[in-house]
Amino acid sequence: MNYQETMEFVQHANKFGSVLGLQNIRILLERLGNPQDDLKIVHVAGTNGKGSILAYLSSVFRESGYRGGRYISPAPFAYEERFQINNEYITKERLCFFMEKVKKECENMVLDGLEHPTIFEIETAVSLLYFLDEKVDVVFLETGMGGRLDATNVIKKPICCVIASIGMDHMQYLGNTIEEIAGEKAGIIKENVPVISYCNSSAAISVIQKKAEEKKAPLTVVDKNMIRVLDETLMGQSFSYRTAKRRYEKIEIPLLGEHQIYNGATALEVLEVVKDYFCLGDFQVEEGFRKTKWAGRLEMLDTKPYVFCDGAHNPDGAEALLHFLQKNFTNKKITYIIGVLADKDYQKMVELTAPMASAIYTVTPDNDRALDSELLAKEARKHCSQVTAMSTLHETYKTVKEQCKEDEVLVVFGTLSFLHEIYEDR
Repeated sequence: MNYQETMEFVQHANKFGSVLGLQNIRILLERLGNPQDDLKIVHVAGTNGKGSILAYLSSVFRESGYRGGRYISPAPFAYEERFQINNEYITKERLCFFMEKVKKECENMVLDGLEHPTIFEIETAVSLLYFLDEKVDVVFLETGMGGRLDATNVIKKPICCVIASIGMDHMQYLGNTIEEIAGEKAGIIKENVPVISYCNSSAAISVIQKKAEEKKAPLTVVDKNMIRVLDETLMGQSFSYRTAKRRYEKIEIPLLGEHQIYNGATALEVLEVVKDYFCLGDFQVEEGFRKTKWAGRLEMLDTKPYVFCDGAHNPDGAEALLHFLQKNFTNKKITYIIGVLADKDYQKMVELTAPMASAIYTVTPDNDRALDSELLAKEARKHCSQVTAMSTLHETYKTVKEQCKEDEVLVVFGTLSFLHEIYEDR
């Protein structure tokens, strides 16, 4: 297949939607030789922070001379972003090669009377084939949704399981309580495999702990009391953290927001486990954290005016964004540009963030699941008096940024799916 044919197949596969379950992906991977069984994998589930934790880890491994594969979803900047090694996207040629292999097996499954794999199952298979062929040293693998029935959960024996921050999202699939959602996320825990958990709520930790005990999996939970914040600026942060084995005196990170310190501490705990498999020196760990890049996650794009873009797309993400703004900009005029997907809890997101805004502009993301900007504006007007419904982010961003004075703050958030439009205008 050429690239156009590959993208046509992707569009075709999108129509099969999201289906939780492991039967189809197991059949597909078995027909492809079970590439997952020959890879060292760090598997992470969670509502928020999965990508940030893996961004820290990937950077440390790169600094240590290892090749780490990352399978990312969603990928806001390019389709090839989903499959990368040491921050390098898969080439179009390699993508086409592996996608064709998977496509043939999908067609064979249908001929045999089986269900056609979903796009997430297809992309999971492509990533595993690619990483095995490239002989990567480690794979950093994110769940797409949930964990227990997520397509990535075909992994039999990861070297570490990670549970990131757990909040209310995808309730129609995962449950309506923190305990139910935590149970689905904890479904990635495997027999005797170490588990690292973010400093989640006591309700979530209780569920994770129970599952870890069932699986005889040693559990480590990030201890907030062992974190000491050393410095917080708009250019980055630094903190110290004590694990059970050692103290990290000063870890510098370029990512903003208090939640990124907790994500960083989670990554440090993971490193304590994987050091049994890899040689990771103190200098490489510190350099890896300092050089971590994770675009579109509370990222400062300009200073006159201050411009931030953030992928906050659920209440927990919105609350983390609000906390950051309250800490840094209580005396500044703040303008929002918000676009959301209709299946998210946008009412709660707006309720949390809107009172801090002087003006809000709503846009409709270029996504099949997008909420119309007029509907979002109607919701925002319950909490802010100056709300304007616009159309696309592209024109709105240019117009609103020009209107902002140099000492004001512009924040674009609500979904990762439209962030590439901002980068095109930089």
